[in-house]
Amino acid sequence: MNGLLLVGGGGHCGSCIDVIEADARYRIRGIVDQNPPAAADMLGYPFLGDDSFLPALLQGGGNALVTVGQIRSAEPRKRLYALLKSLGATLPGIVSPHAHLSRHAGIGEGTVVFHGAIVNAGAIVGHNGIVNSRALVEHDSIVGDHCHISTGAIVNGGCTIGEGTFIGSGAIVHNGVNIGSGCVIAAGTVVKSDVPDGTLLRGDR
Repeated sequence: MNGLLLVGGGGHCGSCIDVIEADARYRIRGIVDQNPPAAADMLGYPFLGDDSFLPALLQGGGNALVTVGQIRSAEPRKRLYALLKSLGATLPGIVSPHAHLSRHAGIGEGTVVFHGAIVNAGAIVGHNGIVNSRALVEHDSIVGDHCHISTGAIVNGGCTIGEGTFIGSGAIVHNGVNIGSGCVIAAGTVVKSDVPDGTLLRGDR
């Protein structure tokens, strides 16, 4: 079984561990975190050091996954993704066996599709993304790199979500809506019309 290094040791990491274990294709080597906690491990997997340990741990390549969460800004995940790529790491896509990824859909490297999520026919999710528990990305929607489609969020058919955008828990994006890059769509928001880059959106629009 291939080893997999996790980069980021917060709460999101624990959720990723559960999906990786269920997927059962990778053996978790351990966790690297910028500020390792006092605890020796998370869910039985050891903390191996801070980010400065990454070059040694990935010497000659290897598999790694960004396990830092994303709410307001995608920048920490983007930085870690770029760092891992520069070190020659391979970032596999991980799909829970309790999710549905259509054989007519696709996800990029380093993207995780969590339990109960659906990525339907014709949909594409880019690199280093999060399709969180019970989220839906409907047919023919395009989700850019470094996006987080949060728990229970619904992206209806034919939508476009720009790079680095966060769609909050329970938000609903109507069919055919285009959301720009670097946006934050707050939890529970209903998005009925296009949203420009860099927008923080709360409530219905």
